[in-house]
Amino acid sequence: MPLAEAVQQIWRGQSGADPTGAFRTLLRLLSLPYRGAVAARNGLYDRGILRQERLPCPVISVGNLTVGGTGKTPTVILIATLFRSKGRRPAVLSRGYGGTASGPVNAVSDGKRILMGWREAGDEPLLIAAALPDIPVLTGPERVRTGRAAVERYGADLLILDDAFQHRQLRRDLDIVMLDGLLPFGNGFLLPRGPLREPRAALSRSHMIIRTGGPEAGASLPGSPALPVFRGVRQPQAVVAGATGRAAPLAALRGKRVFAFAGIGLPETFRRSLVELGAEIAGFRAFPDHHPYRAADIEALRRLAGESGAELLITTEKDGIRLADFPDFLASLSLLRIAIAITPADAFAELLFSRVR
Repeated sequence: MPLAEAVQQIWRGQSGADPTGAFRTLLRLLSLPYRGAVAARNGLYDRGILRQERLPCPVISVGNLTVGGTGKTPTVILIATLFRSKGRRPAVLSRGYGGTASGPVNAVSDGKRILMGWREAGDEPLLIAAALPDIPVLTGPERVRTGRAAVERYGADLLILDDAFQHRQLRRDLDIVMLDGLLPFGNGFLLPRGPLREPRAALSRSHMIIRTGGPEAGASLPGSPALPVFRGVRQPQAVVAGATGRAAPLAALRGKRVFAFAGIGLPETFRRSLVELGAEIAGFRAFPDHHPYRAADIEALRRLAGESGAELLITTEKDGIRLADFPDFLASLSLLRIAIAITPADAFAELLFSRVR
C-alpha cells in the first residue's frame, strides 16, 4: 500500500493499514516536534515578538485547520464575486502550492488576461484566475509582498488570501476558517499523526467558521469559541466539455454510466456528487491532491474506462487544469463545475460587508 494511502487510512481511524499500531506510534512521535514548532511560532506572534504588518486596504483570509479539501477555493471565488458586485476592486493572493514560479511576486492574472500555465502558477490559483477573469491573482511566499504589489500595481482595495490561516505575517480584518462537516478536526491529532495543522484552540484567532459537507454542517462546535458558524454547500453547476469549455446542464449525467477520477483533497465528495446527480459509477480512480498527471496515468485511465464500459469519462475542473498537457485526452473528458453556497446567505453577506468597510 502506498505510504500516502496508509497515512490517510490512519487519519480516518482505519486500522487495516497498520494492524500492529507501530506506524501510528511513529507518526505520533514525529508530530511532537511539529507541535512544538507550531506552539513556539504562535506564541511569538501572540506576544508581539513577531509583528504583523498591515496594508492600506482590508484583508480577508480563507483558510482551514486541517489539510485536505474543505472548499476554500470556491469560497474565495464566491467572496471575490460578492465584493466585486459592490464595486470593490479585490485581488486574490495565494501561496501557489505546487507551482514552479519562484519569484517573490508572480502574476497569474492581471485582471485582463491569464499570464501563466498551471505548472508555473499551481492548479488552484489558475482555477481562480479562470473563474475571475477581471480580478488579479498573484502568488508568492510572502502575502505582505504580494499584497503590496496588488495594491500598487493593480489598484486593489481589498485582498483575499487563499489558504492563509497559518500565514500570520499579514494582519487581516476577517479570518474565515473552513471545517469539514463530518470530521471538523480529523482524528484530533496534529501532522503527521493526524490532519490538523494547528490545535483546535487556534480557532480563537478566527472570526467565522464555515462547515462544508455532512448533514450536521451547520451545527455548533462543542468546546470551541463562540463564533458565527455558517454552512457551505457544494453545488454542481454544469457539465463542461474538456475540449471547448462549452457547458451542458447537469441533467446530461442522469442515467449515464460514467468512469470518474479525481486528484483533489477529498475525492469521495466528487463521487458522491455524481451519484446525487443520477450518474451510474462504472468505475472510479482517486489520486492525491494536486497530482501531476503523467502519460502512464492517462494510459491507465483510458484502459480502465474502456474496461468499465462507461459512456462518459469525467473529472473535476481542478483536474482539468492539470490535464492541459494532454489535449487529446482532455478533449475526451467532461468536467464537473462546482461552486459553493453559504447559508444563511443574507447573514453571511451582512457579516462580510460589516467587517470590511
